[in-house]
Amino acid sequence: MTAVPIGPALPQALRAVLKSLSDAVLDLAQPAEPKPVFAVAQAGLPPAATYPNTVLIVTDLNILAHSDGIHWIRQDTGAVIV
Repeated sequence: MTAVPIGPALPQALRAVLKSLSDAVLDLAQPAEPKPVFAVAQAGLPPAATYPNTVLIVTDLNILAHSDGIHWIRQDTGAVIV
């Protein structure tokens, strides 16, 4: 990812905000360490179709799950979470 230069006329306060955002995006794109996983109770699971190939932790089941694009799949048993 290549940084895009910020114009010299941009106020310094805005430069700091844009630099912070740029650093955060780069950190997500090229992580150097483990990152927290989204945590949600089973009743609040978002639609699996909206988040294919993503992972979350189902807090009340105490398991990781991934979306296959249709269902949330438990990582401990491979069963569909309903």
